[in-house]
Amino acid sequence: MSISALKAAVMEGGPVAVQPEHWPQPRGYANGMKGRGTLLMTGGLVGWDAAGQFPEGLIAQVRQTLENIVAVLEAGSARPEHLMRMTWYVTNMDDYRSSLRDLGKVYREVLGKHFPAMALVQVVSLVEPKALVEIEATAMVPD
Repeated sequence: MSISALKAAVMEGGPVAVQPEHWPQPRGYANGMKGRGTLLMTGGLVGWDAAGQFPEGLIAQVRQTLENIVAVLEAGSARPEHLMRMTWYVTNMDDYRSSLRDLGKVYREVLGKHFPAMALVQVVSLVEPKALVEIEATAMVPD
């Protein structure tokens, strides 16, 4: 996050990244986040649409999952820049790693250039058999 964006976030009361001195600057995530307000947490959201249909492929499912997160945020009076933490569960880490460029593009198109603290875990399977990704998100809605 740039200095001007950090100052704007603090002025608005939104979450800000926490970065220990002398650590390498992370790309695409934050090492930590802080803020004040009301917490909004999603359940594990998957990449199905309103009709319960999954698109084909990891990139399309990630896009839909992120759009689903935005819908929950909006329902809770939050925006993507209020995200504090995301935990991603993928069924194939090799697919994830080989798709980083496209995943980054989709992420920025849906959530912008706000990168909260994140974790990524490969799992054997998800509850929904067609799901390739599931994401939990925590946002902080400023007071």
